[in-house]
Amino acid sequence: MTAVNTTSSPSLVGRLVEAGAHQKLLAFASLILLLIGFSIASPNFMQTSNMIAILQATSVNGVLAVAATLVIITGGIDLSVGTLMTFCAVIAGVVLTNLGMPLPLGVIAAIATGAFCGLCSGTFVAKMKIPPFIATLGMMLILKGLSLVISGTRPIYFNDTPGFDQISRGSLIGDIIPALPIPNGVLILFLVAGAAAYILGRTVLGRYTFALGSNEEAVRLSGVNTDFWKMSVYALAGSICGIAGILIASRLNSAQPALGLGYELEAIAAVVIGGTSLSGGRGTVLGTLIGALIMAVLTNGLRVLSVAQEWQTVVTGAIIILAVYADMVRKRKA
Repeated sequence: MTAVNTTSSPSLVGRLVEAGAHQKLLAFASLILLLIGFSIASPNFMQTSNMIAILQATSVNGVLAVAATLVIITGGIDLSVGTLMTFCAVIAGVVLTNLGMPLPLGVIAAIATGAFCGLCSGTFVAKMKIPPFIATLGMMLILKGLSLVISGTRPIYFNDTPGFDQISRGSLIGDIIPALPIPNGVLILFLVAGAAAYILGRTVLGRYTFALGSNEEAVRLSGVNTDFWKMSVYALAGSICGIAGILIASRLNSAQPALGLGYELEAIAAVVIGGTSLSGGRGTVLGTLIGALIMAVLTNGLRVLSVAQEWQTVVTGAIIILAVYADMVRKRKA
Protein backbone atom coordinates (compact mmCIF):
# COMPACT_ATOMS: atom_id res chain seq x y z
CA MET A 1 0.00 0.00 0.00
CA THR A 2 1.43 3.30 -1.02
CA ALA A 3 0.96 6.31 1.18
CA VAL A 4 -0.51 9.30 -0.55
CA ASN A 5 1.73 12.29 -1.02
CA THR A 6 -0.39 15.17 0.25
CA THR A 7 2.38 17.73 0.02
CA SER A 8 2.84 19.97 -2.96
CA SER A 9 5.94 21.14 -4.71
CA PRO A 10 7.44 24.36 -3.37
CA SER A 11 6.58 26.25 -6.52
CA LEU A 12 2.95 25.14 -6.42
CA VAL A 13 2.66 25.90 -2.69
CA GLY A 14 4.19 29.28 -3.34
CA ARG A 15 1.65 30.05 -6.03
CA LEU A 16 -1.25 28.94 -3.81
CA VAL A 17 -0.02 30.97 -0.83
CA GLU A 18 0.47 33.94 -3.08
CA ALA A 19 -3.05 33.56 -4.54
CA GLY A 20 -4.61 33.08 -1.10
CA ALA A 21 -2.77 36.06 0.34
CA HIS A 22 -3.88 38.21 -2.59
CA GLN A 23 -7.53 37.22 -2.05
CA LYS A 24 -7.34 37.82 1.72
CA LEU A 25 -5.73 41.22 1.13
CA LEU A 26 -8.47 42.13 -1.33
CA ALA A 27 -11.18 40.97 1.09
CA PHE A 28 -9.59 42.91 3.96
CA ALA A 29 -9.36 46.06 1.83
CA SER A 30 -13.06 45.64 0.94
CA LEU A 31 -13.90 45.36 4.65
CA ILE A 32 -12.04 48.59 5.44
CA LEU A 33 -13.76 50.40 2.57
CA LEU A 34 -17.17 49.23 3.79
CA LEU A 35 -16.42 50.45 7.33
CA ILE A 36 -15.28 53.84 6.03
CA GLY A 37 -18.21 54.15 3.64
CA PHE A 38 -20.91 53.32 6.18
CA SER A 39 -19.23 55.56 8.79
CA ILE A 40 -19.45 58.49 6.40
CA ALA A 41 -23.03 57.65 5.40
CA SER A 42 -24.35 57.36 8.96
CA PRO A 43 -22.94 58.73 12.25
CA ASN A 44 -24.77 55.91 14.09
CA PHE A 45 -22.77 53.19 12.37
CA MET A 46 -19.58 53.46 14.43
CA GLN A 47 -21.33 53.64 17.77
CA THR A 48 -20.14 51.08 20.32
CA SER A 49 -23.53 49.39 20.59
CA ASN A 50 -23.66 48.95 16.81
CA MET A 51 -20.12 47.54 16.68
CA ILE A 52 -21.08 45.02 19.36
CA ALA A 53 -24.17 44.09 17.33
CA ILE A 54 -21.94 43.45 14.30
CA LEU A 55 -19.60 41.28 16.36
CA GLN A 56 -22.56 39.34 17.77
CA ALA A 57 -23.90 38.69 14.29
CA THR A 58 -20.42 37.69 13.08
CA SER A 59 -20.03 35.17 15.90
CA VAL A 60 -22.94 33.01 14.68
CA ASN A 61 -22.36 33.42 10.93
CA GLY A 62 -18.61 33.09 11.39
CA VAL A 63 -18.87 29.74 13.21
CA LEU A 64 -21.24 28.45 10.52
CA ALA A 65 -18.87 29.70 7.82
CA VAL A 66 -15.95 27.85 9.42
CA ALA A 67 -18.02 24.65 9.23
CA ALA A 68 -18.89 25.35 5.60
CA THR A 69 -15.21 26.03 4.82
CA LEU A 70 -14.15 22.53 5.86
CA VAL A 71 -16.72 20.88 3.59
CA ILE A 72 -16.09 23.17 0.63
CA ILE A 73 -12.33 22.56 0.74
CA THR A 74 -13.08 18.85 0.16
CA GLY A 75 -14.87 19.87 -3.03
CA GLY A 76 -18.34 19.40 -1.50
CA ILE A 77 -20.96 21.75 -0.17
CA ASP A 78 -23.32 21.64 2.80
CA LEU A 79 -26.67 23.36 2.34
CA SER A 80 -27.91 22.15 5.72
CA VAL A 81 -25.64 24.18 8.02
CA GLY A 82 -28.39 26.71 8.86
CA THR A 83 -31.13 24.19 9.60
CA LEU A 84 -28.66 21.94 11.43
CA MET A 85 -27.79 24.90 13.65
CA THR A 86 -31.51 25.33 14.39
CA PHE A 87 -32.03 21.63 15.03
CA CYS A 88 -29.14 21.55 17.50
CA ALA A 89 -30.62 24.57 19.30
CA VAL A 90 -33.97 22.77 19.55
CA ILE A 91 -32.27 19.64 20.95
CA ALA A 92 -30.53 21.81 23.55
CA GLY A 93 -33.93 23.30 24.41
CA VAL A 94 -35.48 19.86 24.87
CA VAL A 95 -32.60 18.66 27.07
CA LEU A 96 -32.39 21.80 29.23
CA THR A 97 -36.01 22.98 29.38
CA ASN A 98 -38.22 19.94 28.81
CA LEU A 99 -35.96 17.41 30.57
CA GLY A 100 -34.45 19.85 33.08
CA MET A 101 -30.91 18.54 32.63
CA PRO A 102 -27.79 20.52 33.68
CA LEU A 103 -26.38 23.16 31.33
CA PRO A 104 -23.23 21.23 30.28
CA LEU A 105 -25.36 18.28 29.16
CA GLY A 106 -27.45 20.55 26.95
CA VAL A 107 -24.32 21.92 25.29
CA ILE A 108 -22.88 18.42 24.81
CA ALA A 109 -26.20 17.17 23.38
CA ALA A 110 -26.28 19.98 20.81
CA ILE A 111 -22.69 19.38 19.67
CA ALA A 112 -23.15 15.59 19.58
CA THR A 113 -26.37 16.00 17.57
CA GLY A 114 -24.53 18.20 15.09
CA ALA A 115 -21.72 15.65 14.75
CA PHE A 116 -24.20 12.79 14.18
CA CYS A 117 -26.18 14.72 11.55
CA GLY A 118 -22.93 15.74 9.85
CA LEU A 119 -21.84 12.10 9.86
CA CYS A 120 -25.15 11.16 8.20
CA SER A 121 -24.60 13.76 5.47
CA GLY A 122 -21.04 12.51 5.01
CA THR A 123 -22.32 8.93 4.71
CA PHE A 124 -24.84 9.96 2.06
CA VAL A 125 -22.06 11.63 0.07
CA ALA A 126 -19.19 9.17 0.63
CA LYS A 127 -20.90 5.77 0.85
CA MET A 128 -24.12 6.27 -1.14
CA LYS A 129 -22.39 8.50 -3.74
CA ILE A 130 -25.19 11.08 -3.65
CA PRO A 131 -23.98 14.49 -4.92
CA PRO A 132 -23.29 16.78 -1.93
CA PHE A 133 -25.79 19.38 -3.19
CA ILE A 134 -28.66 16.85 -3.22
CA ALA A 135 -27.62 14.99 -0.05
CA THR A 136 -27.39 18.14 2.07
CA LEU A 137 -30.52 19.62 0.48
CA GLY A 138 -32.42 16.52 1.60
CA MET A 139 -30.82 16.75 5.05
CA MET A 140 -31.85 20.41 5.23
CA LEU A 141 -35.50 19.50 4.64
CA ILE A 142 -35.35 16.60 7.12
CA LEU A 143 -33.88 18.78 9.86
CA LYS A 144 -36.33 21.60 9.17
CA GLY A 145 -39.24 19.20 9.59
CA LEU A 146 -37.77 17.52 12.69
CA SER A 147 -37.20 20.91 14.35
CA LEU A 148 -40.87 21.79 13.90
CA VAL A 149 -42.08 18.35 15.03
CA ILE A 150 -39.90 18.12 18.15
CA SER A 151 -40.63 21.69 19.27
CA GLY A 152 -44.33 21.48 18.45
CA THR A 153 -43.77 24.47 16.08
CA ARG A 154 -43.31 26.70 19.15
CA PRO A 155 -40.15 28.43 20.44
CA ILE A 156 -38.46 26.81 23.43
CA TYR A 157 -37.35 29.40 25.99
CA PHE A 158 -34.38 29.07 28.36
CA ASN A 159 -35.73 31.28 31.15
CA ASP A 160 -35.35 28.45 33.66
CA THR A 161 -31.71 27.76 32.71
CA PRO A 162 -29.54 30.26 34.62
CA GLY A 163 -26.45 31.40 32.79
CA PHE A 164 -27.47 30.07 29.37
CA ASP A 165 -27.87 33.54 27.84
CA GLN A 166 -24.40 34.49 29.11
CA ILE A 167 -22.75 31.88 26.85
CA SER A 168 -23.12 34.28 23.92
CA ARG A 169 -24.17 37.63 25.38
CA GLY A 170 -21.92 37.73 28.46
CA SER A 171 -18.42 39.18 28.30
CA LEU A 172 -15.53 37.58 30.15
CA ILE A 173 -13.17 40.09 28.56
CA GLY A 174 -15.47 42.96 29.58
CA ASP A 175 -15.46 41.73 33.19
CA ILE A 176 -11.67 42.03 33.21
CA ILE A 177 -11.36 45.11 31.00
CA PRO A 178 -14.62 47.13 31.18
CA ALA A 179 -13.54 49.24 28.19
CA LEU A 180 -13.62 46.10 25.96
CA PRO A 181 -17.13 44.57 26.32
CA ILE A 182 -16.46 41.96 23.61
CA PRO A 183 -19.22 39.32 23.75
CA ASN A 184 -18.32 35.74 24.67
CA GLY A 185 -19.75 34.65 21.33
CA VAL A 186 -16.89 36.42 19.56
CA LEU A 187 -14.39 34.74 21.87
CA ILE A 188 -15.94 31.36 21.04
CA LEU A 189 -15.77 32.20 17.32
CA PHE A 190 -12.02 32.82 17.53
CA LEU A 191 -11.52 29.63 19.55
CA VAL A 192 -13.43 27.61 16.94
CA ALA A 193 -11.57 29.32 14.09
CA GLY A 194 -8.20 28.71 15.79
CA ALA A 195 -8.99 25.04 16.29
CA ALA A 196 -10.16 24.65 12.68
CA ALA A 197 -7.06 26.42 11.36
CA TYR A 198 -4.86 24.11 13.44
CA ILE A 199 -6.68 21.03 12.14
CA LEU A 200 -6.34 22.17 8.53
CA GLY A 201 -2.70 23.14 8.86
CA ARG A 202 -1.21 20.67 11.30
CA THR A 203 -3.15 17.37 11.29
CA VAL A 204 -3.62 14.39 9.00
CA LEU A 205 -7.32 15.24 8.73
CA GLY A 206 -6.40 18.70 7.46
CA ARG A 207 -3.99 17.34 4.85
CA TYR A 208 -6.56 14.89 3.53
CA THR A 209 -9.23 17.62 3.53
CA PHE A 210 -7.17 19.58 1.01
CA ALA A 211 -6.13 16.45 -0.86
CA LEU A 212 -9.76 15.34 -1.33
CA GLY A 213 -10.61 18.69 -2.85
CA SER A 214 -7.55 18.72 -5.11
CA ASN A 215 -7.79 15.23 -6.61
CA GLU A 216 -9.94 12.69 -4.75
CA GLU A 217 -9.40 9.92 -7.29
CA ALA A 218 -5.62 10.17 -7.01
CA VAL A 219 -5.90 10.02 -3.22
CA ARG A 220 -8.14 6.95 -3.43
CA LEU A 221 -5.78 5.18 -5.84
CA SER A 222 -2.98 5.82 -3.37
CA GLY A 223 -4.71 3.50 -0.93
CA VAL A 224 -6.30 6.11 1.30
CA ASN A 225 -9.77 5.44 2.75
CA THR A 226 -11.30 8.56 1.23
CA ASP A 227 -14.80 7.68 2.47
CA PHE A 228 -13.63 7.66 6.10
CA TRP A 229 -11.88 11.04 5.83
CA LYS A 230 -14.76 12.64 3.97
CA MET A 231 -17.26 11.43 6.58
CA SER A 232 -14.93 12.72 9.30
CA VAL A 233 -14.89 16.19 7.75
CA TYR A 234 -18.69 16.32 7.52
CA ALA A 235 -18.99 15.11 11.15
CA LEU A 236 -16.53 17.77 12.31
CA ALA A 237 -18.43 20.45 10.39
CA GLY A 238 -21.67 19.21 11.95
CA SER A 239 -20.26 19.50 15.47
CA ILE A 240 -19.26 23.09 14.71
CA CYS A 241 -22.85 23.74 13.58
CA GLY A 242 -23.88 22.44 17.02
CA ILE A 243 -21.72 25.15 18.61
CA ALA A 244 -23.42 27.72 16.36
CA GLY A 245 -26.79 26.39 17.56
CA ILE A 246 -25.80 27.01 21.18
CA LEU A 247 -24.58 30.51 20.30
CA ILE A 248 -27.75 31.62 18.54
CA ALA A 249 -30.03 30.02 21.16
CA SER A 250 -28.06 31.78 23.89
CA ARG A 251 -28.19 35.07 22.02
CA LEU A 252 -31.99 34.84 21.62
CA ASN A 253 -32.45 32.97 24.95
CA SER A 254 -34.73 30.65 22.99
CA ALA A 255 -34.69 27.97 20.31
CA GLN A 256 -36.69 29.18 17.32
CA PRO A 257 -37.65 26.12 15.20
CA ALA A 258 -38.40 28.18 12.10
CA LEU A 259 -35.02 29.92 12.22
CA GLY A 260 -32.09 28.81 10.07
CA LEU A 261 -33.08 29.11 6.43
CA GLY A 262 -30.90 31.71 4.75
CA TYR A 263 -27.97 31.28 7.13
CA GLU A 264 -26.40 28.74 4.78
CA LEU A 265 -26.25 31.30 1.96
CA GLU A 266 -24.51 33.89 4.13
CA ALA A 267 -22.08 31.22 5.37
CA ILE A 268 -21.23 30.08 1.83
CA ALA A 269 -20.91 33.70 0.69
CA ALA A 270 -18.46 34.40 3.55
CA VAL A 271 -16.42 31.35 2.58
CA VAL A 272 -16.19 32.34 -1.10
CA ILE A 273 -15.47 36.00 -0.35
CA GLY A 274 -12.66 34.84 1.90
CA GLY A 275 -10.94 33.06 -0.99
CA THR A 276 -11.98 29.43 -0.55
CA SER A 277 -12.54 27.83 -3.94
CA LEU A 278 -15.94 26.23 -4.55
CA SER A 279 -14.06 23.62 -6.59
CA GLY A 280 -12.22 22.52 -3.46
CA GLY A 281 -8.57 22.10 -2.60
CA ARG A 282 -7.93 25.68 -1.50
CA GLY A 283 -9.08 27.89 1.35
CA THR A 284 -8.20 29.42 4.72
CA VAL A 285 -10.08 29.98 7.96
CA LEU A 286 -8.66 33.51 8.23
CA GLY A 287 -10.12 34.41 4.84
CA THR A 288 -13.47 33.01 5.95
CA LEU A 289 -13.43 35.18 9.09
CA ILE A 290 -12.81 38.28 6.97
CA GLY A 291 -15.65 37.20 4.66
CA ALA A 292 -18.01 36.75 7.63
CA LEU A 293 -17.12 40.22 8.89
CA ILE A 294 -17.82 41.68 5.45
CA MET A 295 -21.25 40.04 5.37
CA ALA A 296 -22.08 41.26 8.88
CA VAL A 297 -20.88 44.82 8.21
CA LEU A 298 -22.76 44.96 4.91
CA THR A 299 -26.03 43.68 6.42
CA ASN A 300 -25.75 45.97 9.44
CA GLY A 301 -24.75 49.00 7.37
CA LEU A 302 -27.69 48.59 5.01
CA ARG A 303 -29.99 48.23 8.01
CA VAL A 304 -28.58 51.37 9.63
CA LEU A 305 -29.23 53.21 6.36
CA SER A 306 -32.83 51.89 6.47
CA VAL A 307 -32.46 49.96 3.22
CA ALA A 308 -35.42 47.59 2.77
CA GLN A 309 -34.89 43.91 3.63
CA GLU A 310 -35.72 42.96 0.06
CA TRP A 311 -32.83 45.04 -1.28
CA GLN A 312 -30.49 43.63 1.35
CA THR A 313 -31.27 40.17 -0.08
CA VAL A 314 -30.59 41.46 -3.60
CA VAL A 315 -27.21 42.81 -2.53
CA THR A 316 -26.30 39.53 -0.81
CA GLY A 317 -27.15 37.57 -3.96
CA ALA A 318 -25.11 39.93 -6.12
CA ILE A 319 -22.11 39.56 -3.82
CA ILE A 320 -22.30 35.76 -4.04
CA ILE A 321 -22.32 35.94 -7.85
CA LEU A 322 -19.37 38.36 -7.92
CA ALA A 323 -17.39 36.22 -5.46
CA VAL A 324 -17.96 33.05 -7.48
CA TYR A 325 -17.05 34.89 -10.70
CA ALA A 326 -13.83 36.12 -9.09
CA ASP A 327 -13.04 32.54 -8.07
CA MET A 328 -13.57 31.36 -11.66
CA VAL A 329 -11.31 34.11 -13.00
CA ARG A 330 -8.59 33.12 -10.52
CA LYS A 331 -8.84 29.49 -11.63
CA ARG A 332 -8.53 30.41 -15.30
CA LYS A 333 -5.40 32.45 -14.58
CA ALA A 334 -3.86 29.72 -12.37
